[in-house]
Amino acid sequence: MKHAPLFKLLAGAALAFSVAAAPTVAHAHADKEKKESLYPNATRKEPKLDLTSAKDQKALNEGLDAVNAGDAAKASQILQPIIDGSKSKYAQALALQGMANVKYNAGDLKGAIDLLSKALQNGVLPNDTYFQLEYELAQFQLADEQYQAAVDTIAKWRSEGKKDTAESHALEGNAYYRLQKYPEAIAAMKQALSMTDKPQGSWNQILMASYAESGQSDQAAQLAEQQLAANPNDATALNNAVAVMMQAQKYPEAIALMEKAKAQGALKSDKDYINLAKLYLVTGQTETDPKPNAVKAAQTIDDGLAKGIIPATYDNYKLLGDANYMAGSESKAIDAYKKAIPMATDGEASIRAGQLLLSQSKYSEARPLIKQGIDKGVKHKGSAYMLLAETERGLKNKAGAIAAMKQAAQDPETAAKAKDWLKKAGAK
Repeated sequence: MKHAPLFKLLAGAALAFSVAAAPTVAHAHADKEKKESLYPNATRKEPKLDLTSAKDQKALNEGLDAVNAGDAAKASQILQPIIDGSKSKYAQALALQGMANVKYNAGDLKGAIDLLSKALQNGVLPNDTYFQLEYELAQFQLADEQYQAAVDTIAKWRSEGKKDTAESHALEGNAYYRLQKYPEAIAAMKQALSMTDKPQGSWNQILMASYAESGQSDQAAQLAEQQLAANPNDATALNNAVAVMMQAQKYPEAIALMEKAKAQGALKSDKDYINLAKLYLVTGQTETDPKPNAVKAAQTIDDGLAKGIIPATYDNYKLLGDANYMAGSESKAIDAYKKAIPMATDGEASIRAGQLLLSQSKYSEARPLIKQGIDKGVKHKGSAYMLLAETERGLKNKAGAIAAMKQAAQDPETAAKAKDWLKKAGAK
């Protein structure tokens, strides 16, 4: 399903929540027991039921039981004949609702919505069942990304049923968030949260995301901190707090949260360690001297590798190389890049290692790495050839330097510099 995008910061550190939980079948029975009405103030006139056949009632209940048990084949076998041939519109309506759930569970959302709409249009449902199905329709519409329709259905349900629940406001807030109507989403979610002391976890996440998307990063960060304080061992709460603090540019606070979690042993996945390392690197890039944070990024990765939490992959070793490079630890950066190279599908790590060796005047070591990088493929080929030319020049191989620089002259990014070099070198 396509959702309105959440703010994107670090991989795995975005807020996450579901669209809608799979609704359950409204298992109504056509008995005549007096029960307290769920919608005593509804404006809809209560219709007279027309289910008189005990056979139909038994079949209907067996079919709905099959739906609840997840037996789609049995449910269809029992309920479809009721839809097609029962003389009771009430029985037909409930059978339609049952088959709507079968289609929903099979992933056919539009088919489910069509059948549920027909059940509601039937006209012979008691108010309790009618409004329960109408609420279910809003859930289906939300799941099918019909967000405005879901909002409209909930408004109708609330207006005619004279019912107001925390869940209905949460559903409404979810839909408004997907519509990118963040003020409305905030109002709806705050209303939902004010009506219960047992909110679903996703409600605060939607409120948090709505704050962040509407530019109220401080409010989002405050809510995130509250959620983390209430659930200190919850990885999702931690990731949410880090994400919104990054959005609010509260980098030191975000790092402090992750370091505290790390000290308490709450960072248990490679994603957590990598996110902390990236957070240090991002923070370092905003400061005059990036080295202190880069050192901490490298230490975080080393720690994760040593504990076996971070796997020895190309991406992780390349990130370690980048962190050490930013930290000014060239030998450690070269070592990390060299570990990444055997697992590489491109030549970027080879080029970076070669460039650092070139800066140390280690031309013999740099040349094969740069050549290997060019052969594997790099984004900036002209720049790679210019590095190769410099290694050849350092090795007193003028012909090799000229050949490499001619290759660099063919890349628009480096053509001007390469041609100028060749002209000064007297190369034809």
